Amino acid sequence: MTLTLTDRARTSAPASAPASEAAPDAVPAPAPRRAAGREADGLAVASFVLGLVGLLAFNLLLGPTAIVMALLSLARRTRRPGRAYLGLALGAADLVVLAVLVTVNGTVSWNLGG
Repeated sequence: MTLTLTDRARTSAPASAPASEAAPDAVPAPAPRRAAGREADGLAVASFVLGLVGLLAFNLLLGPTAIVMALLSLARRTRRPGRAYLGLALGAADLVVLAVLVTVNGTVSWNLGG
């Protein structure tokens, strides 16, 4: 029994067959860029909000947290770089307000009354 060229082609899979044909049970991996993009956008927004709230309360905690979150979101290439830069600026402003309060009042708290 001799095999012709067409019989050999039927019995062996072609070398250029797509992976989906070779393994029909395989589940495609989710796109990691979408999840990373949403996470980076969330970090940018959270940095902005924490920096804004940090101007009023918890300067010592929220300022550095806002700075770190802004830098992480910028490193992950957020689609909202403006919010990340605002969060970075507000986090730095939190630390400046804290330094002024410690210098002027000798305390880390402040009040609106005279």
